[in-house]
Amino acid sequence: MPDLGPSVPHRGNALTRWLARTIARLIGWRVVGSLPDLPKFVMIAAPHTSNWDFPLGIMALYAIGFRVSFFGKDTLFKPPLGWLMRWLGGQPVDRSRSHGMVEETIRVIQAAPEFILAIAPEGTRKRTEQWKTGFYHVARGAGLPIVLGYFDYGRKEVGFGPTLWPTGDLERDLQEIKAFYRTKTPRHPNLFATGPLPNG
Repeated sequence: MPDLGPSVPHRGNALTRWLARTIARLIGWRVVGSLPDLPKFVMIAAPHTSNWDFPLGIMALYAIGFRVSFFGKDTLFKPPLGWLMRWLGGQPVDRSRSHGMVEETIRVIQAAPEFILAIAPEGTRKRTEQWKTGFYHVARGAGLPIVLGYFDYGRKEVGFGPTLWPTGDLERDLQEIKAFYRTKTPRHPNLFATGPLPNG
């Protein structure tokens, strides 16, 4: 089980960590890897092909005890579960008004003393040949590293892989990121594509 450094935003307590770790053990999953000891970074959450990815991710963050923020379509924040999504760190987004989202996200992160932003680069559970590159531009613009978080249903792992600092060479960096995710098994492999380079 990964340990957290003192700079990482913490959440929960000994009881919630024990409960989440117990659940992981009972369902046969492990939480592996490490996080950089930083108060801010961008975390990819992939492959994202199933509704089960979200509860597995929540289980992992409580098992370790760190706090994240994430964006979701605004319909997820309506009653009766909207309060839960916000409590877990979610912020609603109107996808029909995505213009300027990267710049606004950078401003929010820069103004906060600590902020871990979790993003699914596919932007959907359906198969898509084009990843969204907003996570990259946010990390680059805010001067933050990208942590490669993953769901591997083959190994039953929620894990944290390499930490990549954006070089500004989008094509090269994305090829490196996608090469890492080709080694992971999604719940629905036919819905996960890592072929062509993404567009923004």
